[in-house]
Amino acid sequence: QVRLVESGGGLVQTGGSLRLSCAASGSIFSINAMGWYRQAPGKERELVATITSGGSTTYVDSVKGRFTISSDNAKNTAYLQMNSLKPEDTAVYYCYARVLPTQSISSHNYWGQGTQVTVSS
Repeated sequence: QVRLVESGGGLVQTGGSLRLSCAASGSIFSINAMGWYRQAPGKERELVATITSGGSTTYVDSVKGRFTISSDNAKNTAYLQMNSLKPEDTAVYYCYARVLPTQSISSHNYWGQGTQVTVSS
């Protein structure tokens, strides 16, 4: 079993900052990548940011220059630092991890429980 636990969401004013954390635990042999998706009401889920085990990062265009993803591989934890937040960043943020479980020959995506981020104007 692999479990992802998210923390760090909340309510913030426009221009403010929040930091999300996502900790993976359980029967993990290796983690290939971690990241976050978000889903706003009435919208499709979109990939916000990803970081690979080698440290490569990708971002959706709308958050480039404002969000920074990082990870602590020793702790199987990823972080999303969100600065200069805008009302359009309001969404439920879901972390994911591409994990090769122990005693498995294939990797799988695992998901966190989701955390609400609300940016007031």
